[in-house]
Amino acid sequence: MLKDLLQFIPPEGLKILLVLLLSFLVGLDREEHGALGHPTFGGIRTFPIIGLVGYAMALLSGDQTAPVAIGFAVMGLFGALSYWHKRSGSEEAGITTEVSALAIYLVGALVFRGQFWIATTLVVIQLFLLELKSGLEGMATRLTPQEVVAFTKFMLLSAVILPVVPNKEFTSFQINPFKTWLVVVAVSTVSYGSYMLQKMSKGRGGVFLSALLGGAYSSTVTTVVLAKQGAREQRPHAISGSILSASGMMYLRLAILVSLFNRELMLKLGPAFCALGLAAILGGWYWSRQPDNAVVQAEPTEAAKNPLELNAAFLFAAIFLVMLVVTHLAVTYLGTGGVYSLAGIMGLSDVDPFIMGLTQTSANVTPLHVAATGILIAASSNNLIKGFYAKSFSEPRTGLWSLILLVILALLGLLPALWV
Repeated sequence: MLKDLLQFIPPEGLKILLVLLLSFLVGLDREEHGALGHPTFGGIRTFPIIGLVGYAMALLSGDQTAPVAIGFAVMGLFGALSYWHKRSGSEEAGITTEVSALAIYLVGALVFRGQFWIATTLVVIQLFLLELKSGLEGMATRLTPQEVVAFTKFMLLSAVILPVVPNKEFTSFQINPFKTWLVVVAVSTVSYGSYMLQKMSKGRGGVFLSALLGGAYSSTVTTVVLAKQGAREQRPHAISGSILSASGMMYLRLAILVSLFNRELMLKLGPAFCALGLAAILGGWYWSRQPDNAVVQAEPTEAAKNPLELNAAFLFAAIFLVMLVVTHLAVTYLGTGGVYSLAGIMGLSDVDPFIMGLTQTSANVTPLHVAATGILIAASSNNLIKGFYAKSFSEPRTGLWSLILLVILALLGLLPALWV
């Protein structure tokens, strides 16, 4: 029935209805804003009229853009006069409604041009920005200048540097600068996301949540931080269980990174990584819930260092390139045993460059099963060394339980090597 009804409505009529609907929604929001006592440029009637004006100007202009631009300038003049009038009565008057009216004018023109998706998306985003005013303004007060600079660095790494890096292979080691920097961006994105979650959840969620978020950022750093906290507190179950869960998050982090760059490796390692990660997280949660004899109020843990320092990004890229070359040489001259030995050694430090290097070389240098086993060895080696870190930095009971749990996880992490 609806289909039959639409046959009687001309195509331009449907466009006009869409303009009215989209502009009505924004006008309704501005009407509610005015009902709260704020001076406003327009509301539930004005905004649909502005949308129709934009539609009519686009219709009259045909293929030319000058008439639409002139109409936009006239609307801007009306908005400027409205803002000047509001400012004369209140120093706190804003210009949001006037800018929204300009956007609705463009929405009308876009609908006439057939850009329905763009017009609808603009209105949806506009409504979100208007309705989330208090939340966005609150976030602006919580963000420090350092965090704004950190996000700017992230945009520099991903949106400025990455597109201009050459995407072709150089030297006999088949080094691709674009893929190298893409790895840096991917690792930085995962780390930065976890870092921001840590910042937003600071003071809430307790040690276990901090361990989960820290594990997604760096399980090694989180283990050291929690171990030092364990030295101040008699909470062996809570701390050691949280350390185990942080290492579980490492497996989920690696699963995400490997899946981004090597589908074949992910198919081999994905199920095992997910199983190990979930088992460690759930086991750590259960263990951390066991009662401790004494509970001391937790002191603030050390703040995680921002992962988007440019020096750290360039250092990671350099280490990644070194790992590509070393892995290539190990496969060529030392064979499988050389790769496995290198994997065990790399577990003593940051395993990300080595593992991401294997995702690149497994396609043409390192056999797939060798790369998969090497990643498992590196992760288990890293768990083992974290156990000794925890034993060294924490009080005896916490350190011992952490070491035992991480040794068990390291051994379990080697089992998938039997079938990969």
